[in-house]
Amino acid sequence: MVAIGGISLPRFVAPSLHRQSFSPPAIGFARFPNRISYRSTVALLDEVEKTGSRAAIVNRKVDGLVKSDCETDFDATLGNGHARNSGKILGVLSTVGNSTNIKWHECSVGKIERQSLLEQKGCVIWITGLSGSGKSCVACALNQILYKMGKLAYILDGDNVRHGLNRDLGFKAEDRAENIKRIGEVAKLFAHAGVICIASLISPYRRDRDACRAILPDGYFIEVFMDVPLEVCEARDAKGLYKLARAGKIKGFTGIDDPYEVPLNCEIVLKNNGGSPCEMAEKVMSYLEQKGFLQA
Repeated sequence: MVAIGGISLPRFVAPSLHRQSFSPPAIGFARFPNRISYRSTVALLDEVEKTGSRAAIVNRKVDGLVKSDCETDFDATLGNGHARNSGKILGVLSTVGNSTNIKWHECSVGKIERQSLLEQKGCVIWITGLSGSGKSCVACALNQILYKMGKLAYILDGDNVRHGLNRDLGFKAEDRAENIKRIGEVAKLFAHAGVICIASLISPYRRDRDACRAILPDGYFIEVFMDVPLEVCEARDAKGLYKLARAGKIKGFTGIDDPYEVPLNCEIVLKNNGGSPCEMAEKVMSYLEQKGFLQA
């Protein structure tokens, strides 16, 4: 028996060992008293009652974290994977959408630290325009330029994301809105990680693009409008989709029988003036340089 924080834990590995650990099956699913202080000995890495949860002590560190990194007070009793109020304040629990009893957890390594590590500022470059306007080509050219500069970027291409995360969505108005919402949330996570995220998708509705802008700090959503006329896009028709839409085989196709709402206050406009994708990407690079995104 070993006492930790005033609790006797059965079958706990002897403290004389260099590395000590415990898992829920070893200590049982005992109810803890009202207050447990895990200080430089054990950190709660996951819900104690969840099978497979594990905490480890390595020379007064917890999996490599020093005391100040892993010190925490757990003021609750546990049941069914949820924290129960023991009469003391647990912190602010929130309800977001259909998710209840959730709490935002902060980490000592944050956005500033990640940006310093990458020597850049994370942001979202949102490239919007009709099918065939050259969004993906500009996105890839921009990504290549950034890569050669040693800057980390990632492309969220509309078609690519529909191969996985959004494969359950169609092209009805409500599905398009959900498609943009999900990509916007993922793009926000990339930006918060310090990555320059390039989102390349038609995103025809202004309200949906504006909603993605609203979830990011001011200045970190860079809307790039591919200002290419419909007749030029249709003449290119690289995927053959305009032909199918004109024949009535595709319904709700943007620019044919579904509207495209031109941005009103976008940061960058790329016009169809014979420039190559690389030349267009250089205009975006100039903006990033001017706004300080290419350094921490």
